[in-house]
Amino acid sequence: MSNNEEYMLDFKKGGKIYFVGIGGISMSGLAMILANEGFKVFGSDRDKSPITESLEEKGITVYYGQKAENITPDIDCVVFTAAISHDNPEYKAVMEYGLNHINRGQLVGQMMRNYHTAIAVSGTHGKTTTTSMISEVLIEAGLDPTINNGGVLKSMGGNTRIGGNEYFVAEACEYTNSFLDFFPTVGVIMNVEEDHLDFFKDLADIRNSFRRFAHLLPENGLLVINGEIENYHEITDCLKCRFITFSKNGVDCYGNKTDYSAEDIKYNRLGCANFNVVTNGTKREMNLKVPGEHNVVDCLAAIAVSDALGIDEEKSKAGLENFRGADRRFEYKGEMNGFTIVDDYAHHPTEIKATMTSAARIEYNKLYVVFQPHTYTRTKTFFDEFVEALSGADEVIMPDIYAARETDTLGVSSKGLCDALNKIGTKAQYIPDFEKIAKYLLENCTKGDLVITMGAGEANKIGDMMLSGKV
Repeated sequence: MSNNEEYMLDFKKGGKIYFVGIGGISMSGLAMILANEGFKVFGSDRDKSPITESLEEKGITVYYGQKAENITPDIDCVVFTAAISHDNPEYKAVMEYGLNHINRGQLVGQMMRNYHTAIAVSGTHGKTTTTSMISEVLIEAGLDPTINNGGVLKSMGGNTRIGGNEYFVAEACEYTNSFLDFFPTVGVIMNVEEDHLDFFKDLADIRNSFRRFAHLLPENGLLVINGEIENYHEITDCLKCRFITFSKNGVDCYGNKTDYSAEDIKYNRLGCANFNVVTNGTKREMNLKVPGEHNVVDCLAAIAVSDALGIDEEKSKAGLENFRGADRRFEYKGEMNGFTIVDDYAHHPTEIKATMTSAARIEYNKLYVVFQPHTYTRTKTFFDEFVEALSGADEVIMPDIYAARETDTLGVSSKGLCDALNKIGTKAQYIPDFEKIAKYLLENCTKGDLVITMGAGEANKIGDMMLSGKV
């Protein structure tokens, strides 16, 4: 910022706000919320996409290509994400003009101040699904929430919902400590594991950030935390507000009973769970429409939030049982020549294991996994864990690592991962070209096989290629 203090948006007067990277899943949603609040919103992105086209349809100007001339002195504030480097021409222009600027996390935090109840869902994994589940419950209960999610929710047809000013629901990402700029009244911590080690020093550093996040909550607030997080009292110690625990098996890391748990879990042929939610000695049945054990845990967190808000149990149950998943979360894409194509955002070994567990509960002949590693740092840090997590597939295919913001390869590659998988007996091959991967699958997959495209990059395009019939 020009004056080294956080610029505060005036939600009564509005203003001219420019988003650098407006086509991102979160940034686009925030832009739409501000536009609805009466701000003059515009921004830039590298390429045209369905998201930028949607913004343009809503009257928001999008510049393609990030250029210095897009930045003008009359802009009241510029919003950046962590992905914007200091050599970005728009970033340089903002600094040269001395314009007010804030990051995405600061913007979300300022928005939260305008709502009576602000719910922030954090964790290394499960943020998007849990945020989506909570959103479905609030919508079903008629509470008209405003939502900014990290994934597209099928029932909303997008990642953003503009509602009233009582309830705000947001995914809270720990990367670059952006969630420490939030002002939640209800916080959720799904899990705490090693990730984003291009920013954090180690697991202790990550745990400290989650502790700081929990301590943002006011005295009359609430923390909902997974009791299986190791030594979670380090996070909750001296917390001003009350906290509620949940765990699938009903026992926390200290051997104590958690407030919410699941009993009598059974799975149908599609891998979707039927179970009893147990709390305070009472039981209620739940039938999920999304597959996987991890969704049982996500559901428990959503129910804990719902109960704390005083939502009717039948409304809560209906919202959760109507939930059909967020895009790229074990998403059924279609069938081709008798084999099934599923896409999943899993890009961390723990997430891959959860996705593989979900797949194991589905009937198939042979499992093909197309995995695109995401960032060199994560690939190097979890190299052995990736090999172990992927070893359950019948065949693994990998394109190049999706570099995202990174330029240093750190000596790791998709080919190296494939070589390691082959050494332990899992067939794996490196195919850098998406179209060649699509052709290979079309030539080799037979009726009854399951193909999962996996990763936080662009591997989902491979399934789309096959289903389009253009390869």
